Amino acid sequence: MDHKKELLAGARKARRKAYAPYSNFRVGAAVLGGNGKIYSGCNVENASFGLTCCAERNAVFAMVADGEKRVREVLVVGGSDEFLPPCGACRQVLAEFAEPGARVHMCQEKGECRSTTVGDLLPFLFRLKKGKR
Repeated sequence: MDHKKELLAGARKARRKAYAPYSNFRVGAAVLGGNGKIYSGCNVENASFGLTCCAERNAVFAMVADGEKRVREVLVVGGSDEFLPPCGACRQVLAEFAEPGARVHMCQEKGECRSTTVGDLLPFLFRLKKGKR
């Protein structure tokens, strides 16, 4: 089943709520959890730039707060004509909760998207073996 339309709507809605007073670059993301629910997040900036959190991570963290631990699909949308890929930190967080084949849609403001997989974005992903944490 294609969830891209629903994911785009969720990401766009979250993007409108972004807190981006420093870059003025608002980003929205939505993830489809293993339970079939869509979770959205927006970027939240901070004057101490290292404390800024991306939309993708906020969407994943909202999913985890709801009790879900599996990402099936991801969509990211920004406010430009560029296709917006997740940053390195977001790629690693996605690798924690998604299989390498999970789809990642990188979208322009107009809604045109390019799609890839978590494994293609992070080919040598780092995972701890279960029980070793």
